[in-house]
This record gives sequence, C-alpha cells and structure tokens, in this order.
Amino acid sequence: MRSVDECRIINLPRHRDDRGSLTFVESPLVPFDIRRVYYIYDMPVGVTRGAHGHRRLEQLMIAVAGSMNVELDDGRAKRAFHLSSPDQGLYIPPMMWRALTGFAVGSVGVILASEKYDEADYFRDYAAFLAAVNET
Repeated sequence: MRSVDECRIINLPRHRDDRGSLTFVESPLVPFDIRRVYYIYDMPVGVTRGAHGHRRLEQLMIAVAGSMNVELDDGRAKRAFHLSSPDQGLYIPPMMWRALTGFAVGSVGVILASEKYDEADYFRDYAAFLAAVNET
C-alpha cells in the first residue's frame, strides 16, 4: 500500500550569479525515468485541477512561476503541500489522489511524469480510487 508519507519535496540545484538563476532536473534527483513533461498555466482564480489518481504513474510537480497548493490523499490519510519555488519539486508516487488549488495569478506548473499519457492509468472517480486502494 502506498502512503502520503512517501510524498516529499525534492530540493533541486539552484545556481545563481549576476545573470540570474538556473535550476536543472536530472537523474538521480528524480526517482524515476522521465517519459513525459507537460505544464499547466492560465488557470483562472478559484479553479481546481487534477482531481484524479494514477495506478502506476509517478510525478514530480514544480511551480516554476507563482504558486499552488497540492492536496494528496492515499485513501486513508491526506497531506497538503504548498509549492512556490522553482527549485523545489513535489514527488508523488502511484496511487495518490491529487487536487491542485490556490493558484496565484500567473502560475506555471511543470510536471515530469514516469509514463506517457495512458487514459487506462487514471482514476477519475474517487469511489473507484478508494475501491482500488482497499483491494491492496
């Protein structure tokens, strides 16, 4: 069984000089092979994104601009994170229900994923997610 205790902030390298800052993401900082990268932006005030879970997919979420709240639920316990720094990523293992809320105006989130898009990997119904959690 997966636990929200496995979800954690990963500090990413930040290099600063008089030209600005640079942060990179590479192995072994990310605990999975990256097979897909996508980003979310232009979120209206008050919107909730996510509201789903994944069977196998692992993710690293980074607020590269602005901020967002990430609420995670393993079916037994919940945990919340506030992302607001481009040199921190939130690791999310499989079998976590997630909801993204509280986006600051101008926020951009980059998500690194362990798998290519596969609709069969999604839980879009919370009751189905809970049933799968209770099967394990």
